Amino acid sequence: MSTSPAVPAVPGSTALDQAIAARLKRTPDGLLPAVAQQYDTGEVLMLGWMDDEALHRTLTTGRCTYWSRSRAEYWVKGDTSGHFQHVKQVALDCDGDTLLVKVDQVGAACHTGDRTCFDADVLPLAE
Repeated sequence: MSTSPAVPAVPGSTALDQAIAARLKRTPDGLLPAVAQQYDTGEVLMLGWMDDEALHRTLTTGRCTYWSRSRAEYWVKGDTSGHFQHVKQVALDCDGDTLLVKVDQVGAACHTGDRTCFDADVLPLAE
């Protein structure tokens, strides 16, 4: 059983624009996968999860805010690590079920300290 992100918005924040919210196709937990990509090189950095409030915060602050499924709380990339993601663009895919967040990544994107979450374990392809 998973915990739904039912954390109240920060004081003074407003809800996600209803025109945007109406286009989102969320998981049963109310989440959307958010792929973070380096804006100038196209390098895929990481995958995080956002609910409506995390997306609202990301769009309005210019810093990526994610929902931690394991800790059941919001987290802003870089607040503890110093490895910030400055948002350059946010796009919704054609199905409305995935976000692409183009960022300027400062430092490592992966919690392991690697530049990306996708360069340490490349799987072999059949020949």
